[in-house]
Amino acid sequence: MLMIKEMMSDDKPRERLIELGVEALSNYELLAILFHTGTKSQSVIELSKSVLHRFDQLKELEKVSFQEWIQMPGIGTAKACTVLAALELSKRITKNHEEKRIQIAATKDIYSHMKHRLSHLEQEHFYTLYLDMKNQIIATKRLYIGTLNQSNIHPREVFQHAVKLAAASVIFVHNHPSGDSTPSLADYKATELLEQSAKIMGVMVIDHVVMGYKQCYSIKENRKYHFD
Repeated sequence: MLMIKEMMSDDKPRERLIELGVEALSNYELLAILFHTGTKSQSVIELSKSVLHRFDQLKELEKVSFQEWIQMPGIGTAKACTVLAALELSKRITKNHEEKRIQIAATKDIYSHMKHRLSHLEQEHFYTLYLDMKNQIIATKRLYIGTLNQSNIHPREVFQHAVKLAAASVIFVHNHPSGDSTPSLADYKATELLEQSAKIMGVMVIDHVVMGYKQCYSIKENRKYHFD
């Protein structure tokens, strides 16, 4: 098993990072640092290259589950956990950065903010966006996974976060895996239930947006929007 420290100096990604900066490293070198070791038949660099060759785009890495990682040759529990932790940390940093500067002025802003979270999912995911007095996002929280109906939506959980965050308003967002953003009867009933609870809590409901493939539907505006 060839470790990074056993490689020639010019080929060591850690040495190159220290000398040239992390920006100078290729994708496979960054992955090699996370993997730390190769296998009996592959160096850590070769292993990293073989893993990346499985994907057409780098962003596909964030969709790979733990079980899928450990099924790849040369990837065990330790390597899978390290990569998943690094990817999740990166997503949280990006999300926090985005949420500090995003202001919601129109339905297109909601779509832009949520499309990367919801476009590839095979189940319905229900999110709540919590906003301040200036309609700037304080937090984006996933609260439910599964088909939306009144029995599985819990207003208490939705609005306890609003209280903790001192949110002035909320926006509900969920996806339709079919790609059609047209709301169902259950979507309308769930919206009505949440709006009733919001009035009691003194929180404004700005919208409930249903996300589809390159489109979304604003329940408050009763209008479907299409995007390129």
